[in-house]
Amino acid sequence: MAKDFGEVLTAMVTPLDAGNAVDYSQARRLASYLIENGSDGLVVLGTTGETPTLTKTEKIRLLEEIVDEVGGRASIVAGTGSYSTEESIELTVKAEDIGVDGVMLVVPYYNKPPQDGLYNHFKLIAEKTSLPVMLYNVPGRTSRNIEPGTVKKLAQVDNIVAIKEASGNLEQVSTLARILPDDFYIYSGDDTLTLPVLSVGGHGVVSVASHLVGNKIKEMIRDFKDGRINKAIQLNKELGPIFSAMFLTTNPIPVKAALNMAGHRVGSLRPPLMELSHSQQEQLRQILEEYKLI
Repeated sequence: MAKDFGEVLTAMVTPLDAGNAVDYSQARRLASYLIENGSDGLVVLGTTGETPTLTKTEKIRLLEEIVDEVGGRASIVAGTGSYSTEESIELTVKAEDIGVDGVMLVVPYYNKPPQDGLYNHFKLIAEKTSLPVMLYNVPGRTSRNIEPGTVKKLAQVDNIVAIKEASGNLEQVSTLARILPDDFYIYSGDDTLTLPVLSVGGHGVVSVASHLVGNKIKEMIRDFKDGRINKAIQLNKELGPIFSAMFLTTNPIPVKAALNMAGHRVGSLRPPLMELSHSQQEQLRQILEEYKLI
């Protein structure tokens, strides 16, 4: 089962209202805006969506709202993985019932399973759904790297078709591209590494910066794939300060601040996350003004 979710997938923030409740109406508006501005699809309930602080009820309703708003117009990938295999299966099955196009399963965090445990975890979940599955490797958050050999074994499971690689290790990405089937899609999990990942065999990006510059990111990827390499390199250079600004501090703090500055009213953050410092806000505002994003 080969499933191309698209080249630019936005890891969508979860808008909150003044009382820190999920703002579902604003989530719908933001979802439509993103797919009209460069995004081929959305990753809902990912890291950028503050998923660890959402209740099960909120997660389910958010998926329902987004599917109702943009289903059929974009790929919707639901982040249904967690440190618990059983809970991951439960949310994956529910997401399939809701009508998403695929699921993203993060490497289990905190409990640090060995590689055989990771293989078993992902395989058990994949066997409970007919949806295509994207693995999500982000060792900086999970404290566990999924090794290329484990990914190669998992690629033999029919509906495990992609990986979001956020290890920051280009050698590892290059190894994956060499040992995985040609129809297994590798997505950069870091905006700053999208172009390098493409150069070693990657397919696209699960992006944070695409909230602001989705069309430009899409253009850069198309330029690279269509052989306009120098133009893609120049676009990557131009976008570099925006990419870096989205990680002035812990994601999604900067991107939510940027969206609010740009008038999208996505609200605050749930504890334990907190707002940017005053100096960081000024630094971010200056960059956004320079790029005429506000």
